[in-house]
Amino acid sequence: MKIFASFICLFICYHLQGQDPSRFQRYLGGFAVDTTDAAKPQFLVYPTIGFSPETNLEVGFSGLYLYYRHQDTTNRLSEFSGRIFYTLERQYGAFLEHALYSDNNEWFYLGDLRYQSFPMLFYGVGIDARLADEQMVDISQFIIKERVLKKISKNFFAGVEMEFSRTTGVSFSNPELVEQDPGIIGENGANNFGLGLGLVLDTRHNVLNVRNGHFSELAFLHSSRHWGSDYNFSYLISDTRYFKAFRKHQVLALQLLGQFNIGDVPFNQLPQLGGPKILRGYYMGRYRDKNLLAAQMEYRFLPIPLNFTKRLGAVVFASAGTVYNESAQVSFNNLKGAVGTGLRFLLFPKKDIFVRLDYAITGEGDAFYIFIGEAF
Repeated sequence: MKIFASFICLFICYHLQGQDPSRFQRYLGGFAVDTTDAAKPQFLVYPTIGFSPETNLEVGFSGLYLYYRHQDTTNRLSEFSGRIFYTLERQYGAFLEHALYSDNNEWFYLGDLRYQSFPMLFYGVGIDARLADEQMVDISQFIIKERVLKKISKNFFAGVEMEFSRTTGVSFSNPELVEQDPGIIGENGANNFGLGLGLVLDTRHNVLNVRNGHFSELAFLHSSRHWGSDYNFSYLISDTRYFKAFRKHQVLALQLLGQFNIGDVPFNQLPQLGGPKILRGYYMGRYRDKNLLAAQMEYRFLPIPLNFTKRLGAVVFASAGTVYNESAQVSFNNLKGAVGTGLRFLLFPKKDIFVRLDYAITGEGDAFYIFIGEAF
């Protein structure tokens, strides 16, 4: 469970207006008041502080850069977001994500890059993975995911997709459990490069906060020893999201996600349930296997109609999902579920960007999350 102090900082920034600010206060207050032209690029860097049993104290910096190509708001909003961190346990990492549109939205670049030297909890493979089998795995990962897509029609894009994963320094705290599980592959580390084709239907104008529109991606990638991978496997990804505004400032958001693999898939590249985006409330990777089916919904109040501020919003959400090895093993009896609620703080009013603070409850406990932009 982790709560970032940056959320509190943002609320403090909001109350800096009207005071005699220092340069640092003017910097933070400028983002809170957001008096800039909506078409102009906007950049924010802010400190983060966190704590979890695995990391002890964590400190770092996060950044967000938003812009419209040629400052033309008829183009879709492009964004870079990143974070670097270091912990008292000598763990560290850096993440960079982007969703970029060219002029007239002719090209769409969607991807992320991450490096982390970071232990994670591991429970085994399959929907029956037990909490009693929890162990720590030390692992260093470098991952690049990128989509380069060309507009075919107004909202339809097609192009190439690639994913490179390098895993080193793998060490399990209870290696005997790993040796007994034939479903665990890549326990000594691996390099894999996946290449394939992707189709995207996207009517969203603001990827960080969609009020109306839909997004659907269908991608097929193959990882082969012929181009440097340690394992041969193929995977199909289907991700469909729907957003509909009801009344003023109320949005219904739905997502259906499927990931399907054939071949020898390393344990750290298996589809995973849990974390800040899908089945919130479960530890990331709590359940993993060759195939995944999951769905989630949110009802968002962005913002709540209050007399004293127009910056606060709220959501309620629910999700369910399962993982399985073969199609014959799919069962609704194996579904895992989560429910929750959250607060929102309007960070950039003219670009409609919120900070989210989510609280999720599962059959195994609860968890807090805080990020810029919605989970989906």
